[in-house]
Amino acid sequence: MYLEHFGLREAPFRITPHTEFFFPGAKRKATLEALIYATTHDEGIVMVSGEVGSGKTMLCRMLLETLPESVKTIYFANPSLSREEILDTIAEEFDVAIPEKRTRRLLMTIQKRLIDYYAEGRLVVIMVDEAHAMPRETLEEIRLLSNLESKRHKLLHIVLFGQPELDERLLEPAMRPLKERITHNFALIPLHRDDIGDYLMFRIRRAGYHGPDLFTPAAIRLIARVSEGLTRRINILADKALLSAFSENRHMIDTRQIKAAIDDAQFNPMNHPSLSEKWLAGSLAAALIVLIVSLGYFRTREKASPIFSTIAENTRAPARPAPRSLPSFPNEAAASPLPTRQESAPPTSAAPTAPTTHEAPNPPTLDERVAATALWLESVPDSHFFLQLFSTSASNPGGVEAFLDQIKYLDSRQLRVYRSSLSGRERYGVIYGDYPSFESARADLDKLSRVHPLGQSYIRGVTKLR
Repeated sequence: MYLEHFGLREAPFRITPHTEFFFPGAKRKATLEALIYATTHDEGIVMVSGEVGSGKTMLCRMLLETLPESVKTIYFANPSLSREEILDTIAEEFDVAIPEKRTRRLLMTIQKRLIDYYAEGRLVVIMVDEAHAMPRETLEEIRLLSNLESKRHKLLHIVLFGQPELDERLLEPAMRPLKERITHNFALIPLHRDDIGDYLMFRIRRAGYHGPDLFTPAAIRLIARVSEGLTRRINILADKALLSAFSENRHMIDTRQIKAAIDDAQFNPMNHPSLSEKWLAGSLAAALIVLIVSLGYFRTREKASPIFSTIAENTRAPARPAPRSLPSFPNEAAASPLPTRQESAPPTSAAPTAPTTHEAPNPPTLDERVAATALWLESVPDSHFFLQLFSTSASNPGGVEAFLDQIKYLDSRQLRVYRSSLSGRERYGVIYGDYPSFESARADLDKLSRVHPLGQSYIRGVTKLR
């Protein structure tokens, strides 16, 4: 309806993945190139995980289109296939007759065909979309297929695409054999708010638009906040906003059109954290403290999460007849008592006093924090988890210091800084907490998310950091 109004030759924000609209910014192109290399050169299983609507299927389609012609690809889009259906599909791709006595003979026939391909210098890659929804026995069959090999090389390369639930499933004891075969794990993070304006204009110009920037900065900020950086949500909001502007005979998208799109879309907040390189801006941290104090959350109680243990000290707020309290976290062993807040008469000013923290008068240097984290990593069990808050290049130590300064309301005893050189890139990372289980880490993160929605921190296992 709005194509002619905006001078477009096609709809720019379709939610179905069209590879001509693949956005190369926000490290998407670099991720694709790394994925191509891992798929064609490594002999383990490659995994790509990301939230619903983060662009996994688009990345999968791009991989299908950009792999060399010498690579034969087999694509599984249906996650509900059984073990037998997996083998039948592969046999059909190879034009192999399916024997009456099924699995063993069929597997041997497939292996022979794979050897023929290898002898021709060709590579066979299986891509599995929505792998998080696959039955356990089907995932086990995928693992068994990865065992097919010649004397020196794997005959079959496998790439799994799935939601973060796939990471959780791989933590199950029964999934350990599959997890051990994953040599590359790519996390497809949501778009950062600074990239969303470029993404919107890239899509709309690819669709034929030649005018000035169509979305105002305020509209982009609103899209970034509501979409949480997920490209599918961005596309839905932008499409509805264009339709709203067309109905009003306007040629610029402002917050009025975005608000109408939000009302129509009715998105729910994400149920679990998205992946990103940055966590919270300083303004959000300050707003969070004021919100918590003003609602009277931190009255006397027996247990509280370490996340909030430093916010309430010496903080005064108007007395409330029905104070609210945050429920205890499941990991009570990691909890710490909350300091008692003394009641007082309502102050003349509604603004609360600034909270104190556990930060020492002379906080540790960055090198001291890194050394302390290394000592912690030597003793913490492999089965433990932590919250990944922030990461940046090792050439940006000032960014780490600035981030630590923004999150002083967190318990400094639980904050750690590490330095790594993964894939030859020196990086700093800021992490928080020490949780005996994924569930206890999720409980702490969900508690903070209920006070203010988070979309940029995530849970990692100690083994990942090691």
